[in-house]
Amino acid sequence: IILRLCMAGKADLHMHTIHSDGTLTTRELMERARRVGLTTISITDHDNSSAIDEALVLSDELGVEVISGMELSATLGDHDIHLLGYFFDHTQRDLLDYLAFYRRERIKRAERIVGKLNELKIPLTIESVLEQAGNGSVGRPHIANALLEEGLTETYHEAFFKYIGFGRPAYEKKYQVTPREAIELIASAGGISFIAHPGNTFDEKVLVELIQQGVDGIEVIHPSHSPERVAHYKGIANEYFLLTSGGSDFHGGRKNDVEVFGKYYISEEEVEVMRRRL
Repeated sequence: IILRLCMAGKADLHMHTIHSDGTLTTRELMERARRVGLTTISITDHDNSSAIDEALVLSDELGVEVISGMELSATLGDHDIHLLGYFFDHTQRDLLDYLAFYRRERIKRAERIVGKLNELKIPLTIESVLEQAGNGSVGRPHIANALLEEGLTETYHEAFFKYIGFGRPAYEKKYQVTPREAIELIASAGGISFIAHPGNTFDEKVLVELIQQGVDGIEVIHPSHSPERVAHYKGIANEYFLLTSGGSDFHGGRKNDVEVFGKYYISEEEVEVMRRRL
């Protein structure tokens, strides 16, 4: 049994491991979380819940409470949407079947991107991309890393700007999942859903549409949000009676984010509000 920590603690509910596009193992991430003073975390790997079991085992050992989490991909019109799910049953069969299906779709997308790169005379192989992903959900960050390691691009970011970013010659769309489908998937497993980093992704019109589709909250605290944006999103959450969440979106240095870890968090009181909503 994990005892709830005092309300003065810090909760970071957005971070990634090697099970998606992070660089740290579950243990490495949780040990770092403890060192920076976090009392509650949620590992929110992309379309993947496989870090949760190990995190729950490590929770007692390291004294860091763990909330089940995940970042699901969805599409609304021309917008890529990310939804954060929390407190769901990560062993639910329908959820596991969906995630297995989506991981297969991610591999197919990676194969199409590599095919386009090959047409551009860039000799990247799908094997090198899958090697980057390991057991995690394969995505464009793994393709960017493979390009960089094989000397086919100057920097990680250049891979996106020149080849695989939206509108670039090797870009491929994800498998199309609507936000409502993602929200319902999380809800069917007993969880709650949040709009991830809205200030980094889309405009106000899309935000309102997502709220109308049934999300439970908004990720208010995020490195991409200025103090003005934070206040703005808190105001919207209050207006629509939504929950608020937040975190560092930590990937382990791959996105120059080492300095933000431990600095973007919400209070334990806000986590308790989520539990009451459940």
